[in-house]
Amino acid sequence: QGAVFNFLQPDGPDQPALPATTPGNIGWHELYTTDWRAAFDFYAGQFGWTKGDAMDMGPMGTYQLFAAGGEPVGGMMNKPEQVPVPVWQFYFNVPAIDAAAKRVTDNGGTILMGPMEVPGGGWIVMCTDPQGAHFALTAPVR
Repeated sequence: QGAVFNFLQPDGPDQPALPATTPGNIGWHELYTTDWRAAFDFYAGQFGWTKGDAMDMGPMGTYQLFAAGGEPVGGMMNKPEQVPVPVWQFYFNVPAIDAAAKRVTDNGGTILMGPMEVPGGGWIVMCTDPQGAHFALTAPVR
């Protein structure tokens, strides 16, 4: 389907895992693809992911949550028409979304969408950096 991903095997000693909510860590993984069902089967075979809840997004279709080690870590869906190719979107943890969004714009980035409240009570914004790279932020509070 075309979404790029990589495997990494560091040369050095293993590092301790950071808590999932650590600011700057990736807090959510989202795949926009042409066939989320086939993509889920592929990644489940690679990483042992399991299906979580599925949300009906109306005309946008199904948003399928997935879990790693029993913990929800992301979701996938068929890509909207305005997304030109299949792509992974990563959401970096921040303490509060409004302050983080202001830092994005103060430093030359652009807010593409949000702030928006998501199911479960968290907040997100989708952004580009000054060079045009897409990224997103997630926070427990606005």
